[in-house]
Amino acid sequence: MLSERHLEVVLAVVYEYIRTGEPIGSRTIARKFLRDRSAATIRNEMADLEEMEYLYQPYTSAGRIPTPKAYRVYVDAILRRQRPFPSGSEGWIRELRERRRDVEEALVYATRLLGRITRYIGVAALGPAQETVLQRVEFLRMGHSTILVLLVLKGGLIHHKTVTLPCDMTQEALDELSRRVSTIAVGRPWVEVRGNLQSYVEDALERYAESCRSALKEMDGLLTEQPFQFFTGGTHNVLGLPDFNDLGRLQTIMALLEEDESIERLVRNCSTERGLSVTIGDENPELKMPDCSIVMASTVTGGRRAFVGLIGPVRMDYERSISVLEGVLGTLAEKNGNMNNEEEVH
Repeated sequence: MLSERHLEVVLAVVYEYIRTGEPIGSRTIARKFLRDRSAATIRNEMADLEEMEYLYQPYTSAGRIPTPKAYRVYVDAILRRQRPFPSGSEGWIRELRERRRDVEEALVYATRLLGRITRYIGVAALGPAQETVLQRVEFLRMGHSTILVLLVLKGGLIHHKTVTLPCDMTQEALDELSRRVSTIAVGRPWVEVRGNLQSYVEDALERYAESCRSALKEMDGLLTEQPFQFFTGGTHNVLGLPDFNDLGRLQTIMALLEEDESIERLVRNCSTERGLSVTIGDENPELKMPDCSIVMASTVTGGRRAFVGLIGPVRMDYERSISVLEGVLGTLAEKNGNMNNEEEVH
């Protein structure tokens, strides 16, 4: 258990090391943060913290560098207090509001925005549907026997697919198909209505029964076969970070971002159902990313859980990163009905 005095030293060392990237000496801490203590006293306290594995000394006579254990203390202190939006947030919040048209587009833009603001890698994922509720359905004739299936879900998520039918349908018949599907399905969970839909539709469109069955099958596939979708932004940012000058570290991150399976594992391991999650270094050994930290949070939108996060070095600017991520996630949730408590940020 850290004493109050030791805690103050840990917080000061981590803060200054994040800012400078240089080993921190006792005189710096005494001059800038703990002016009521002498450099000699702080040096002794730093030696204690080195024995406790909160700090380490890269070489004799150097200052100290925080360990992941010290970063954890620092991050937990940030998470316990109220965090204001970072300065200049009004501009990028307005950008996000203006540029989003649907959930997928909003997440694509959010990852780029996170990368641009923090200089780390922005990541996002859209999980499988928890309860799919149709808000609008349209079947649009594109050509002979070819239609566009357009589905809008509650919360704004849009699915669309071009489908080839067994036989051609007029736009008038497709409009009737849309109307009958809407009558049964709009505003109700898809799992409750999908079984009764086919017979109701075919009663009115018997002539096009085979094509109706094909269109409904494709529609069912769009609504029920929804794997994770992944988005990244700012990948090039790691090239400018001194923490990733080592080629091996850089290759680890690039390999992760190239495989959907790896990103899904990261999202599942680094997120929680409630609250913002920060994974530091090797706290999750399964990820095999000891030189990285991951900040992740989520919200439910359009019946699916959306995850938004940042990947950066262990020497990440946690306070700013957490604040920016919360601002982005809050803006996404606001768009999708959280202002009236229909959905909740986690």
